[in-house]
Amino acid sequence: MTYCVGLRLNKGLVFMSDTRTNAGVDNFSKTRKMFTWYVKGERVITLMTAGNLATTQSLVSLIDERSKAVAERSPTILHEPSMFQVARLVGATLKEVIENSSSGGQEGSSKFRASVILGGQIKGSDPTLFMIYPEGNFVEVTEETPFFQIGESKYGKPILVRAYESEMSFADAVKLLMVSFDSTIKANLSVGMPLDVQTYKTDAFDIGSETRIDADNEYYQSISSGWGDALRIAFRSLPSYEMDE
Repeated sequence: MTYCVGLRLNKGLVFMSDTRTNAGVDNFSKTRKMFTWYVKGERVITLMTAGNLATTQSLVSLIDERSKAVAERSPTILHEPSMFQVARLVGATLKEVIENSSSGGQEGSSKFRASVILGGQIKGSDPTLFMIYPEGNFVEVTEETPFFQIGESKYGKPILVRAYESEMSFADAVKLLMVSFDSTIKANLSVGMPLDVQTYKTDAFDIGSETRIDADNEYYQSISSGWGDALRIAFRSLPSYEMDE
């Protein structure tokens, strides 16, 4: 399984993904799930993947290979005029990979399912995020839905819903995502360290901060233990339930 989050702020975009893949309870490994392409001064495009590993690796390889092609020969993410068109292209490529991998109709296709968070900015438009489904269709981030999750999303969603603010700083957004990921990692063994983190500042047209956070990272450990302590304190401060004697 996987956990990835793309978050839109007033200042720009924040991405975080785990790196754990598994083929059974005794076969865990690490695989990068965040990928970025850019033309400095003109566009930055980041993609995060969840689902069947063969599908996601084929998708990224195809996008990367085609991004080096001449635009007149075939459309590429480095030549499309808008993020909407990039999302259409990525969706079509994902659908193509799944159809080519399966031979058992709808039942066969389900074994190769994958989903994608796509985000970035192309000069002339605002930064944005899309969630792309296995069928190739997609939805765009809105004011009411300012973030997307893929993979094992249920454990980390409550803190995002309660604490997200569009005007928060990149530092606070990363802290928020750390709590979300820590809650998920503690609840599900199929999500694990290290974590890849990337920020993108509006109109920078270049990658901002980009780092990998290991399990022994001092800041991550302080967030993990501090959040547990804060929850216990908050729980004790709530009024007790009145029991009928």
